[in-house]
Amino acid sequence: MTALSKKRNVGGNRVTFINDAIENIVLPADFDVVITPFLFDNFAEQTMQKVFNHINGLLKPTGLWLNTDFQLTGKWWQNGLLKSMFLFFKAWCGIEASKLPGIEKQFEENGYKTIAQKTFFGDFVISKVYRLSEP
Repeated sequence: MTALSKKRNVGGNRVTFINDAIENIVLPADFDVVITPFLFDNFAEQTMQKVFNHINGLLKPTGLWLNTDFQLTGKWWQNGLLKSMFLFFKAWCGIEASKLPGIEKQFEENGYKTIAQKTFFGDFVISKVYRLSEP
């Protein structure tokens, strides 16, 4: 996927592709936008907090953070599907998580405000755009 993405015309934008654990990356703290699709559900709570803090330190105070992840809204099929996904990815990829971490709480405690959101797949997937409440 990275090879295909590198071939795309991005106009005058600068796009940097890095394939490594975020904790291992040293980057300047000047990103306008951070996108974290299905990232935080891979981690147990403590690791999620460390990863969140690392990424948070890379985003400009006026930047946007787009996060997409799973959520449980009480629909009968969501919990079973989520558990089966955790089992599969734990077995095949070695993820440490076995439940959804409290990512929404992390955003709130760090002063982020939701400025847009949309749900998908029967409200099982939620995408939110965050901005610091007081940039």
